[in-house]
Amino acid sequence: MRLRYLHYDVFTRDALAGNQLAVFLDGRGLVVATMQAVAREMNFSESTFILPPERADTERRMRIFTPAVEMPMAGHPTIGTAFALAHAGVIAAGRPRFVFGLNVGPVPVDLEWTAEQLRFAWMTQAPPTYGPFVDGGAVAAAIGLDMRDLIPNRPVHTISCGVEYLIVPLRDPSCVHRASPDSGALRRLASIIGMDLPLYLFAPSPGAPTALECRMFAPGLGVLEDPATGSAAGPLGCYVVRHGLVKGADAQRIVISQGVAMGRPSRIHVAITGGPAAITTVKVGGEAVLVGEGELLL
Repeated sequence: MRLRYLHYDVFTRDALAGNQLAVFLDGRGLVVATMQAVAREMNFSESTFILPPERADTERRMRIFTPAVEMPMAGHPTIGTAFALAHAGVIAAGRPRFVFGLNVGPVPVDLEWTAEQLRFAWMTQAPPTYGPFVDGGAVAAAIGLDMRDLIPNRPVHTISCGVEYLIVPLRDPSCVHRASPDSGALRRLASIIGMDLPLYLFAPSPGAPTALECRMFAPGLGVLEDPATGSAAGPLGCYVVRHGLVKGADAQRIVISQGVAMGRPSRIHVAITGGPAAITTVKVGGEAVLVGEGELLL
């Protein structure tokens, strides 16, 4: 069996930056175990497999795998796969919207074009659900920081827009950069707080509250650190709006910088509508660039 794939760097316009993605354009005939093994072979944060639609309100089924697990949804795979399908002609040039069928259900992606070239894509994520507050000191210690590095009077707690993350508010970007991921410490943290979730650290840039510096650690998903995490960007946008760090119209223009510590800088755009008490729409957007293509021989 020959499996053709396209290799994209996502949440960047520059090759060899952003988050790597392998898009397998035709996943028909593959069982789940093979998809998982292929994702492990590629060893990117995620790989996607395209299948015929399973319901009338979607246009392609997409399954998303990290090297360790299948994901219910994810951001950079959704954005990057939209670019891949536009490149392959599956999405016609100029089309304004395409709907993927993910494990969470239909996920619409709004498309912006320059002539026949896809320029930018926005995925709509689910409205937020909020989980419990957790011990900020224990979280800080697990990443080599302490309570002084946290934003005062802002909680550490879980938020999901399809995938649950533990959102960790840090005082400034230097704290984000000093964080030291340690898989053993993160496993001990999971035991202490009773949940094994990806951590998404952020800090506002000085004088620019809509510019957020971030890192994401998820050893439980087979990804110690991720250079760009679209499924966490939506929950983070909800966090900063809910807790008053970003207000009013600024919620429509949040920009996340991630991957700098890994040498793969990424830019993720977030647009939130509604207010702190009732967020109504969560959109995450970005660019992608094709950097390679090939076949696996199975």
